[in-house]
Amino acid sequence: MALSSPMVLSLLLFASLTALLVLAPRLSPPPQQTAADEQAPPAAGTGGAGGGGLRVVGAGAGEEEADDLRLFRRAVLESSSAAAAGAKAAGPPKVAFLFLTNSDLTFAPLWERFFAGHESRLSVYVHADPAVRLLLPPTPSFRGRFVAAKPTRRADASLIAAARRLLAAALLDDPANTYFALLSQHCVPLHSFPRLYAALFPPPPPSPPSARHGRPRSYIEVLTGEPQMPSRYAARGGEDAMLPEVPYERFRIGSQFFTLARRHAVLVVRERRLWRKFRTPCLPDMEQDSCYPEEHYFPTLLDMADPGGVARYTLTRVNWTGSVAGHPHTYTAAEVTPGLIADLRASNHTHPHMFARKFAPDCLAPLLAIADTVLFKD
Repeated sequence: MALSSPMVLSLLLFASLTALLVLAPRLSPPPQQTAADEQAPPAAGTGGAGGGGLRVVGAGAGEEEADDLRLFRRAVLESSSAAAAGAKAAGPPKVAFLFLTNSDLTFAPLWERFFAGHESRLSVYVHADPAVRLLLPPTPSFRGRFVAAKPTRRADASLIAAARRLLAAALLDDPANTYFALLSQHCVPLHSFPRLYAALFPPPPPSPPSARHGRPRSYIEVLTGEPQMPSRYAARGGEDAMLPEVPYERFRIGSQFFTLARRHAVLVVRERRLWRKFRTPCLPDMEQDSCYPEEHYFPTLLDMADPGGVARYTLTRVNWTGSVAGHPHTYTAAEVTPGLIADLRASNHTHPHMFARKFAPDCLAPLLAIADTVLFKD
């Protein structure tokens, strides 16, 4: 008789609707694509397609749009709800590979060989600039993994927005995603997937660690005291433009590409206070030499929020020797040798470099030729 009371029925109905809203994105079947659709990434606002019913919406280039905020809030809400409930994902933890590209994924065949046999421990997401037509059809691991996107531009906060969109999509798509590696179309792996996985998920220590020291670290370059820091700090309108949110002594620079632990991915998606400052356009005369917000926002945010939780170095090797117009050295096919791979792996930190950039498209064939004997032989 108690079960028939209006109050109890209302509570049961509310609980059912709440569960449906939370679980529906992962229970719904993935949208079907035609052959033409698989070759063209989804435009912003149309929704993307991916395994597990992945559907996301695009966000503005340097501006907060309603669909962007909805996506971020939903990603934070679901992640926070799962953490509060102590929910654990079924199966092993995963590495989410987030590809940020404005051209063809030339090295997809190399990544396919890197991924092969380890699909249960990884996820793939691609943010492709919709202003650029991709000519190469996606290979199996990339097929249906494009998130809806908007154009990106150098010296512009649209690159930050794109990275946040990738993080939000990966957070929503699979609760097993534990690490999030941001990469470009010019990046290649330097080790086998098992070597990367062992570095990110080492065996537990003999004695239980403290709650703080037992948390996974993020791998992001965090630099201070660099000669270019004053001009980069003032690029948005002078020495006071970043105040009061970002005093100069808290400003940091680093590499655009990182590998974040899940709690830091949630932090980036949730954060809005610093984002309001870093999305401000740079002064026109500062754009070419000093405006690289994607190299400033992430290291500044993480160093301010959790300085002890980041390794302060990146797992992606970049060669800035002989850089031109802010672009790093681009390796060509003639430079691809076992010796180059050994040099790129070398690191002064706990882990060797796991990825490297920047490689020209003609490097694919020589890299595939040494993939089994050098790249993925640890």
